[in-house]
This record gives sequence, C-alpha cells and structure tokens, in this order.
Amino acid sequence: MGVSFVQDNQVSTYRTKTLRGVHFQAPPRAQDKLVRVLKGAILDVAVDLRRNSGTYAKWVSVRLTAESGKQIFVPKGFGHAYLTLEPNTEVLYKVSDFYSKDHERGVAWSDPDINIDWGAGESELVMVDRDRFFPRLADLPPYF
Repeated sequence: MGVSFVQDNQVSTYRTKTLRGVHFQAPPRAQDKLVRVLKGAILDVAVDLRRNSGTYAKWVSVRLTAESGKQIFVPKGFGHAYLTLEPNTEVLYKVSDFYSKDHERGVAWSDPDINIDWGAGESELVMVDRDRFFPRLADLPPYF
C-alpha cells in the first residue's frame, strides 16, 4: 500500500533555533509527511501519538541537511516538529491530505512526558505563540 501525496509545502526560516511544531492533523484529515531540506539544516522530530502503540509518547530525531539529501517519513498518528540549525533554511514537505484549519492540532514542544531533547533552552528558541502554547499530550483526546 503506497502513499499518495496531494500537496507540497515549502517553508523558509531566516533565523537559527526557530522551532516549528509539534504539529499534526486530527482524523479524518490526518496526514503522512515526507520531509526534506532544500537549503540549510534542521533537527527533525517525530512523536508517536498513537495511544495503543508500544512507542506512545516516544520520539525520534534526525538531522536533515540540503547536502545530505536525507528525508524522513512521518506517518499518520505522529506529531511533527523541527528546529532550524542554520540561518536561511528551507524545508519542503509533501503531505497525503490537504491542510485543514479545522483539523490542525499540536502538542506542547516542552511536554515533560515526551521530553524532547532540542539541544537548546527555551530562552534561545524562536517560535510563534501558537507553537508555544499547545496542550500537553496527556490533555489531548485519543485522536489516534
């Protein structure tokens, strides 16, 4: 069973240590994502949000750079976030469903139950208010 991508999203970020996420879309508009870097570098993070999974609340990270050409596949049921490691970074991600504002959700980037190692303290991070104030995982309904 393959994944069909319906939309490409490209994000340019000018400052290092800009954090985006942890984002996901709730069912029935959940998305698979394929992420790569066109310019610069990021620390890319995927968090398992599937309640009945043996890896629930666990995360993985990978350093993605334009030079390496590596990609990460983030399946439905996972939250996605990244931290820019270089200025003027461009990220491209393909998604398997169209963006839906009504289904857009997030998890707190600093949730202690997930405990993501960002390699930077809060005072060093740049983020929009939306990403700064998402609820903790324990406070979310069982979306997945």
